[in-house]
Amino acid sequence: MIGVAHVRRGLGILACTLVAANVYAQAAQPQQQTQKPFEPVSGQPGKDVVWVPTPQATVDKMLELTHVTAKDYLIDLGSGNGITVITAAKKGATALGVEFNPDMVALAQRLAKEAGVADKATFVKGDLFEADLSKATVITLFLLPDINLKLRPKLLDLKPGTRIASNTFTMGDWEPDAQASATPCTTWCTALTWVVPAKVAGTWRLGDQTLNLSQQYQMLSGTLGKTPVKEGKLNGEEITFTAGTRKYSGRVNGNTMTGTGWSATRSSSASSR
Repeated sequence: MIGVAHVRRGLGILACTLVAANVYAQAAQPQQQTQKPFEPVSGQPGKDVVWVPTPQATVDKMLELTHVTAKDYLIDLGSGNGITVITAAKKGATALGVEFNPDMVALAQRLAKEAGVADKATFVKGDLFEADLSKATVITLFLLPDINLKLRPKLLDLKPGTRIASNTFTMGDWEPDAQASATPCTTWCTALTWVVPAKVAGTWRLGDQTLNLSQQYQMLSGTLGKTPVKEGKLNGEEITFTAGTRKYSGRVNGNTMTGTGWSATRSSSASSR
């Protein structure tokens, strides 16, 4: 038979245990409620690159060189904290950020809401190599050169005239169409831009002459009849070149080129970069 003293002692121990458990639960609850929101750290690892913030001045210069307006659809690959997407949205553009880190996606969504542009700036978790870029009129990047090179074939297959901007890093031997330094800025201050060129390499019929064009990205060379083509260049669908004393300026539309007083029809195509 258990004595009364033992019962009281057991009840006392149980009561103390319950009180201690309650105190611990109350102490733990405020810690969960006051957990700090996610804050990115420069240099933190990501899937393809480490994250480093883009200075606002560089973002502004990239968007200036690509002439972003409210008519544009901008896609930022590796959008991080969303600064480029949010800045584009403030200009009225529709902008999408593709980011692999879900914490970064949530942060960018919150910052877009705070900036009052959540209706224009959206963010998705995704792989930048698998992103659908077909709707974009502008692509922005802050990636390493080897990542840019892996993306380059996909970028060159976009609609001619699509503008591309990169913070600091190049596209290999695809020379930029424009480059500028941002100010005020101390690091990561160079904006480089490209315009996706139409594909014109091959043989064309221009009047009663044969136009043979070779293409290295936006740069052109070749012959018109037996006359060398010089100063050949593409700016999206816009084409200019000189043959002899005449300068040709026009627009490419698939298998035709048309300018003032001249037109050309493609006879065959060749590989181009």
